[in-house]
Amino acid sequence: MSRSKAGSPNDPRGKERFHEERATKVVASAQPDLEAGITAIRETVKTLKPRPGVYRMLDTRGDVLYVGKARSLKARVANYTQVKGLSNRLQRMVSQCRAMEIVVTNSEAEALLLEAQLIKRYRPPFNVLLRDDKSFPFILLRADHAFPRIQKHRGARRAKGNYYGPFASAGSVNKTLNALQKLFLLRSCTDSFFNNRDRPCLLYQIKRCSAPCVGRIDEKGYDALVQEAKDFLSGKSGAVQANIEKQMAKAAEDLDFETAAILRDRLRAATFIQGSQAINASGVGDADVFALAAKGGQIGVQAFFIRGGQNWGHRAFFPRNTGDLDHEEVLADVLLQFYEEVPPPRTILVDRELAEQELIAEALAEKAGHVVAISIPQRGDRRKLMQQAQRNAVEALDRRLAESGTKAKILRELAEFLELDEVPQRIEVYDNSHIQGDKALGAMVVASPEGFEKGQYRKFNIKTAQTNDDFGMMREVMARRFRNLAENPDGDAGKKNSHETVWPDLVLIDGGKGQMSSVRDTLEEMGIENVPLIAIAKGPHHGREGREVFHFPDGREKTLPVNSQLLFYLQTLRDEVHRYAIGAHRAKRSRAITASPLDEIPGIGPSRKRALLLHFGTAGKVRAAALDDLKRAPGISDSVARQIYDFYHAGG
Repeated sequence: MSRSKAGSPNDPRGKERFHEERATKVVASAQPDLEAGITAIRETVKTLKPRPGVYRMLDTRGDVLYVGKARSLKARVANYTQVKGLSNRLQRMVSQCRAMEIVVTNSEAEALLLEAQLIKRYRPPFNVLLRDDKSFPFILLRADHAFPRIQKHRGARRAKGNYYGPFASAGSVNKTLNALQKLFLLRSCTDSFFNNRDRPCLLYQIKRCSAPCVGRIDEKGYDALVQEAKDFLSGKSGAVQANIEKQMAKAAEDLDFETAAILRDRLRAATFIQGSQAINASGVGDADVFALAAKGGQIGVQAFFIRGGQNWGHRAFFPRNTGDLDHEEVLADVLLQFYEEVPPPRTILVDRELAEQELIAEALAEKAGHVVAISIPQRGDRRKLMQQAQRNAVEALDRRLAESGTKAKILRELAEFLELDEVPQRIEVYDNSHIQGDKALGAMVVASPEGFEKGQYRKFNIKTAQTNDDFGMMREVMARRFRNLAENPDGDAGKKNSHETVWPDLVLIDGGKGQMSSVRDTLEEMGIENVPLIAIAKGPHHGREGREVFHFPDGREKTLPVNSQLLFYLQTLRDEVHRYAIGAHRAKRSRAITASPLDEIPGIGPSRKRALLLHFGTAGKVRAAALDDLKRAPGISDSVARQIYDFYHAGG
């Protein structure tokens, strides 16, 4: 079911389902001011009615501070004006609030789903947030071809077919997919590859495909394999295995040993899938299992994904901004944000009673299109499964805390080694990538105490620097990165979390004295003097044995012991910017290889470009063609022909 059923202001039916309005902003200082915040909220309360909906609190720049839902907007929002009843966290939030946005919904369940959607979109600093919110992989058995394809799938579920998942990681789905290909011999190739085969590919030779592309199996036989795959993935694995065993015995009895060997290999693949389960989930059916652990002021949530009685992996989540919230409320927020992207199963098992559990079940049922039951297992296999999830949650949180302690120690050592005033919260690392100056680009990666912030990475296409001028390239990158900050030193322009308006606590440059001088001089010319700069260069042995040299803006150099944990951390930062820069450069070169001179002509899309090349043979012949010849090309109208001719013959 599409997400629009759960509700969205962008839904084509939005006028019928929602009414959104923005409260008039209160002009006030950007500094926290509790009275100004209460005044803004009171002005909003005057416009509200006792209807369900979602509210957003905004600061002076219009950035979202908090997203909340309410059964009665008027009563819920009015609560924020009662300061004595607010926690310290909520008082800080109110003191920064200067305006509100309201969305009215038809029910509280719709409001709950919309709240999760808006939290995911705006990432407000006062809401519980899931850091690991990337999409989960599924297995897709397509239904838009006579011989359906089995494949891995991420993202929107637009293709027609059966989706099985979620899987916890790409590794787990790839392992299962490989075993399924051996078990059911279904094709995994694209339709264009399938349609152009005249002999079986390698997958047929290694017994991972039945080669329907060249008629080694007919449509009826392939349909039988597809149905077996659907049964297996839907939890009927025992019946599928019994059927394969029966077929193998029949083939052996008929002395058809080749067929019996193929069936034996398929049976082994089925056994592998079931034997690779890390936990026993038989009898559970389709369910997601969530257990919460708390320690040292942090919270970890362990999730198991069970489909058809098979374990499809597990994932640990460490939500942010949990503050002084009850654990039941945190787990409820985690579930709602998790199921914003993943379709809910019919059964969700949790280790504690959730805040508004019945309402959450109602909202998820509306989103999924079927009944969703949320329960706490009390006995039997489900209770054992929950106990295992609880143990995993505690162990995952212990590992997280140990890693955090190590990272905090390393960052303290980093601040001391680089002579910083305090531990850096935002580290930006820069590198250039090119081949003899061709397709040059700069790259920026961002690291924080919690790891790499990949949503903050940025590429810079080099526009002005001369060929092979590494120093000039670095100067251009720095000028473009810090231009907005130089013009708006308070970071008021644009969005608060944009990389263009956030000051780094440390800039790490991949290079030596030359790169350091280029960056230092560029920032000084822009009037920026308070950004710590360090350049990391390979030593006399080009980085072997960890002999990196760290260059300071004043010309000093430092090194670290070869077994230093801090050195390993800095090398990791440098390696990440290398990876990102080289990957971006390869992608840029690939696009250039497939580019055509016809791409420069306005209004010429892929279809017309293909028609021109098929008719004339080369882009050069298109350029030299007379107007009448262009008009005779299939799919090219007189007006388009004139447009092409004028593009190449601007002088008439």
